[in-house]
Amino acid sequence: MTTTSERTLVNYTATDGVAIIELNNLPANTYSYEMMRQLDEAIIQARFDEKVFVILLRGAGEKFFSAGAEISMLNSVTPEFKYYFCLHANETLIRLEQTPKIVIAALNGHTVGGGLEIALACDIRIARRGGGKVGLPEVNLGVLPGTGGTQRLARALPKNKAIEMMTEGKLISFEEAAEMGLINYVYASETYWEDVMKYAHSFCPPNKAARAVGRIKRSVQSGSEVSFSESLAIEREMQQLLFQSEDAKEGIAAYIEKRTPSFKAR
Repeated sequence: MTTTSERTLVNYTATDGVAIIELNNLPANTYSYEMMRQLDEAIIQARFDEKVFVILLRGAGEKFFSAGAEISMLNSVTPEFKYYFCLHANETLIRLEQTPKIVIAALNGHTVGGGLEIALACDIRIARRGGGKVGLPEVNLGVLPGTGGTQRLARALPKNKAIEMMTEGKLISFEEAAEMGLINYVYASETYWEDVMKYAHSFCPPNKAARAVGRIKRSVQSGSEVSFSESLAIEREMQQLLFQSEDAKEGIAAYIEKRTPSFKAR
């Protein structure tokens, strides 16, 4: 019999500049330590791949992006294991958040608990219309959202709304979450994957200067956690790197010559 550790819980494919990372533990794509290790490996693989410009996370199947951590697993392990499990999950999502490539969460189904915590570590969230709900209902288990949820939700929403959602344990529709600014876009169900991939490819060369996209993301993610003077220093360093790039020369030249730039991610 195949054990959990031998199963492929995260599928990874990379084509045309987009790395697709798929959480694969049907029916609800719940995650364990084994899945988090595989997710960590996939993030690092995408980070080092010079041909990857966009990272796209999605859940297998149609019903769930992810329902979060496996409750049965949490019920069977020691408090010490739970601590290190949460610590590793935090480190994994920080790696995702700090990778200088734009990360899109394709919310194809319910995105709750730890599933939303993963999505919150992504830069852009795109949901499937009528496809599900989002929320952090851990309070109903007598615990808090322990994979960055309390911190990232309070950065994504006004603090009072974040506290309201988490303490009430409420789940809201994708459409309501978009109105709050928690989700960037809601795409029609019929053409959802096609539209998500079209959006992802819009960040790839020659359409966009992928290095600039990545450094904008890194400047925001890193700069938001330090003092204003330090964040400006991060911004200057990112800009200096871009000033030395071929894409910056191309973008400026195209502007002067009144033509569409053709970027090469160099």
